[in-house]
Amino acid sequence: MLLFLSEYLMRFDSSFHVFSYLTLRAILGVLTALLLSFITGPGMIKRLNTLQIGQRVRRDGPSTHLAKAGTPTMGGTLILVTIIVTALLWSDLRNRYVWVLIGVTSMFGLIGFVDDYKKLVLRNSKGLSAGSKYLLQSVAGLVAAIALYVGHRDPAEIEYIVPLLKHVAVNFGGFYILITYFVVVGMSNAVNLTDGLDGLAIMPAVMVGGALGVFGYASGNFNFAHYLTIPYLPGAGEIVVYCGALVGAGLGFLWFNAYPAQVFMGDVGALALGAALGTLGVIVRQEIVLFIMGGVFVVETASVILQVGSFKFTGRRLFRMAPLHHHFELKGWPEPRVIVRFWIITVILVLIGLSMLKVR
Repeated sequence: MLLFLSEYLMRFDSSFHVFSYLTLRAILGVLTALLLSFITGPGMIKRLNTLQIGQRVRRDGPSTHLAKAGTPTMGGTLILVTIIVTALLWSDLRNRYVWVLIGVTSMFGLIGFVDDYKKLVLRNSKGLSAGSKYLLQSVAGLVAAIALYVGHRDPAEIEYIVPLLKHVAVNFGGFYILITYFVVVGMSNAVNLTDGLDGLAIMPAVMVGGALGVFGYASGNFNFAHYLTIPYLPGAGEIVVYCGALVGAGLGFLWFNAYPAQVFMGDVGALALGAALGTLGVIVRQEIVLFIMGGVFVVETASVILQVGSFKFTGRRLFRMAPLHHHFELKGWPEPRVIVRFWIITVILVLIGLSMLKVR
């Protein structure tokens, strides 16, 4: 929106051309999202407290969580509104990737909002049934996958590349839709499962989102893509502005979500952020790298699958509690230690992922 304004003002003053640079708009996106979070966050938390939209705590979980009962949740609404407003302000709205990302964020955010609303406002302990939630996620994931597939203009946009290998690119044709669906829906649920401690999910999401912005910027620049031997994807560079909005909104939310949290994200934020990360990974053709950088999300999800499978077939639990972060809590790790160590692991994994830009 502001890009259009700057293009108009360039007719009168060439200095407005500076707003055409992706790097500047990405930085302004981070700062805008941060500012919006700081301005609107306290009022939102106060409103949630007034409405008594508070967290419900499992009695079979770590005893340290009992004190969190009643903490305002559905705070992910702040993240989504901040991301979308910032993206609309600073992105080139002629770019189809921008609209796919906004659409995915909105659709999955709405699913999470309905689930949270039913659980916290209508006092329906189950919220959306597992089947209903997965069906809605599947519809949203398929819509995103089809939009990306139908809109592609170059074979590179739907080819799968393998990290560390220079010239390996596989085109699965229409199966792209199915793979994209699994990436988007899978990452959405993975982030949701990880969102169990104060700041545990949001900081890895910020780091992975920022790293995917680097991939997007490089892929959208012909010279960088050629130098790094990665696919050149016209228009993909514009996602760096969305990534900047995600980083700023995430850090702004962390200001209120850091231990001890004043507000929780809820499904409305976790489902949407995970789906957005999955979509970003698909757009830049780095699905494998996404799962490496988001290793914390992957391992948390795997711990739940293994726990359920082990108990179903052997009657024994592999972990004291799943997802994995609760296992470490029950082993005696203080919550801040679990959080920071998972953050440190994410830093390492993100650096490994970024190194694959050149090590090919």
